[in-house]
Amino acid sequence: MTDATPNPAANRAITVEGKATPRGRFPHVKIAGDLIYVSGTSSRRPDNTFEGAEVDEFGVTTLDIAVQTRAVLENIRAVLAAAGASLDDLVQATTYLVSMNDFAGYNAVWAEYFDETGPARTTVAVHQLPHPLLLIEIQAIARRDPNATTSTTISTTKEES
Repeated sequence: MTDATPNPAANRAITVEGKATPRGRFPHVKIAGDLIYVSGTSSRRPDNTFEGAEVDEFGVTTLDIAVQTRAVLENIRAVLAAAGASLDDLVQATTYLVSMNDFAGYNAVWAEYFDETGPARTTVAVHQLPHPLLLIEIQAIARRDPNATTSTTISTTKEES
């Protein structure tokens, strides 16, 4: 017979202080047991500007897939840290690119972070992302040590049974 007492720490939603606020009613990460589900993450900064997106005084927009990819991975690193994990704990990632013409630039930055022992990965092209300056968004799943503690940079958590 197993203990049916719910473990509130086993199913938690985390929104990380100092990161861009989600543009909807969802957390940065959801922890379910030893799995961490990372919501779709972009290069958006807390002030709602974007890494890798510049608009000059004439309205000309320059978008850089390498800068955006690096910012996305660093944002994922930060939210994983708040959940007691790291990029090394990623087991799966799904990347959404607005254009497959950006695949090579994205792939080059990915290789700065991971090799063939990294997470399983799928990359798909999408019609658009939630903002016209975004070229990339990544969602991911990580597995953490169930005894790991979460960071103190959590701004809101909701325990669910």
